[in-house]
Amino acid sequence: MLAVHKKRGTPMALKFFPRADTSLRAFLREYNLSLSFCTHPSLNRALGIFYSTPGYYVFAQQAGLYGDLYDVIVSKDGLGEDCAQRVMSQLSGAVAHLHSLGFVHRDIKPENIFLCDSACRWVKLGDFGLVRAQGSEVRAVWYESPFCVPEVAEAKRPKRPKSKSDEEEEEEEEEEDIWIPVEPSLDSWALGILVFCLLTSCFPWEESTKDDASFRAFKRWFDHMAETAEEDADCYDRIAPFFASFSPLALSLFRQLLNPEPTLRAGPDEIPGYLGGAWLQETEKEERKKAAEAQKEARKVSAGGVIKEKEREGRGER
Repeated sequence: MLAVHKKRGTPMALKFFPRADTSLRAFLREYNLSLSFCTHPSLNRALGIFYSTPGYYVFAQQAGLYGDLYDVIVSKDGLGEDCAQRVMSQLSGAVAHLHSLGFVHRDIKPENIFLCDSACRWVKLGDFGLVRAQGSEVRAVWYESPFCVPEVAEAKRPKRPKSKSDEEEEEEEEEEDIWIPVEPSLDSWALGILVFCLLTSCFPWEESTKDDASFRAFKRWFDHMAETAEEDADCYDRIAPFFASFSPLALSLFRQLLNPEPTLRAGPDEIPGYLGGAWLQETEKEERKKAAEAQKEARKVSAGGVIKEKEREGRGER
């Protein structure tokens, strides 16, 4: 809820947590983390105001007055390539900062990225309810979304029907639960999916499992690239059609962030190395065309200078 501070007149957002579904511990954990650790300019910070009502816990945070990134992605105009790189430049710094403090966000998606202006010159990552310390363990929960990492695919399998006593069922269920460590690679995967969304206004696949045809196509290309010593034209011909519009630079970034092996995923601090170059094939072709024209013009200027120099020499001038 958008609100205004009575004394200062400044806007702020009030975040409501239903008391029936939220423990006081969970509320205070998110509030204190947002207040104390979100010191990066692209992390949405709490404002030191919190209270409770009979139905809710509430705290105030910085307001994103221009909505969230999801609204821009699904809009008619979408995001341009320059805007997409601008967003990723900010988010990579914000997530790297969070990781440096020992935390993993675990819920990076367009709906949790808030806009401070209409051109995405200043965005803020928010919603820290799923943030956990690096190295801790959480129960693997599979959900149908490209943001769900492939390493939790085992959690998708339905559990075996049980015909034992209640106590035995509970013990077996605990044994079947899959636990995964909280690592920065979870956020890296989400950032890779986000790059795809920013450039195409859609998802690369519905779920990150072998049951999804689009994910299987990406995995085949990824495995082929991993087996190829040198990247040649044939490697890029094998790319899944929905990745064909990306430049080699962007494909390299996807290979770094969307590595199915979590221990081999690049961190967010490596994203800035991919900024500035073309991420789309069309943009790369335009840049090559401009570079060729500039070289042609430079040769003309150089040739003209040589001719004039020879003319001066012919007249005995120095």
